[in-house]
Amino acid sequence: MAKVSIKNGTILLAEPFMLDPNFKRAAVLVCEHNDEGTVGFILSKKLDMQVNELISSFPEFDAPIFFGGPVQTDTIHYVHNVGELLDDSRQVTRGVWWGGDFDKLKFLISSQLIKPDNIRFFVGYSGWSEGQLQEEMSLGSWVVANMHPNYLFKSKPNELWQQIMSNKGDSYSVIATLPDAVTWN
Repeated sequence: MAKVSIKNGTILLAEPFMLDPNFKRAAVLVCEHNDEGTVGFILSKKLDMQVNELISSFPEFDAPIFFGGPVQTDTIHYVHNVGELLDDSRQVTRGVWWGGDFDKLKFLISSQLIKPDNIRFFVGYSGWSEGQLQEEMSLGSWVVANMHPNYLFKSKPNELWQQIMSNKGDSYSVIATLPDAVTWN
């Protein structure tokens, strides 16, 4: 099997019948991939809470929180499309940045220069140690797709896995229509 190239900005789609509840029908944005491992955020698992419910000093802001993954669920991360405004942001791919100066983020939100449609907040992250993701890839656990900023900022999170899988075309569009459970086939 050919080695699949993973890079920052890659989307990982869970294989259709993955049993791990953290990643069932998940679309994960890879934000950092290097020799030491991989960090990403699940884009498709919206939680029923707002960011200012988790951080008391945060300005009133109508932005939901997403489950980023099972690693360090006591941390909050953010991915956005305002990298030019937010100092210390790291560009992940065209139109998508990760992190940045938290105090400036709060100022930009209070000043209404960042709107809820510009940013996604995540509790925890998805992480793989050196070689772990490549091993999971060789077992067929993940399908690789290209990232488009609209996936993050315009798509409905609960339909994202199916949308990206379908956008890959060919047999992937058939996979996208498979029901959640094998017994439903």
